[in-house]
Amino acid sequence: MLSNDDRKALLRIARQTLAAALGSGPRPSEAAASPALQQPCGCFVTLHNAGHLRGCIGTFTARGPLHQTVAQMATAALRDPRFTTCPVTAGELPKIDIEISVLSPLERTKDPMAEVELGKHGIWIDGPRGSGCFLPQVATETGWSKEEFFGHCCAHKAGLPPDAWRWPETTVYRFEAEVFGEKELKG
Repeated sequence: MLSNDDRKALLRIARQTLAAALGSGPRPSEAAASPALQQPCGCFVTLHNAGHLRGCIGTFTARGPLHQTVAQMATAALRDPRFTTCPVTAGELPKIDIEISVLSPLERTKDPMAEVELGKHGIWIDGPRGSGCFLPQVATETGWSKEEFFGHCCAHKAGLPPDAWRWPETTVYRFEAEVFGEKELKG
């Protein structure tokens, strides 16, 4: 579990990284002093403007300390392929709310219906012709049932038929996320 100071530091790093990538500020110079921020950990960085998604990119496998992974994912969120025709601009940056999801390691499930708890677990579905994931908060935000959660992930993220999560050649992984954003941690 990250402290509030750790969370604020990661949000600051993400915002400074976005500003630098958009040409409106220097790269973050903040050294991550906390041991928690030095640990390798997967994460997602999500960008919203007035409640509308503007980018969300992450990684399950960290190649460096958490603070560096957050910076990398913040830059990548600006290049989210869903927004290539209308990317985030420097002028929009003050309206952007940043949310960070720090991930637990992936756990392979044997029985996803029994082992995945909506709102607690995110999923990564790895099928024979595609893969996709949903963060835990997606289930809460949409109000989907478990079957809908799995089906939408297959169809809209992995490019598979909605029932592909049931196939023997498809693997469903679960993970948890520590989710926090600028809205909750102003100041």
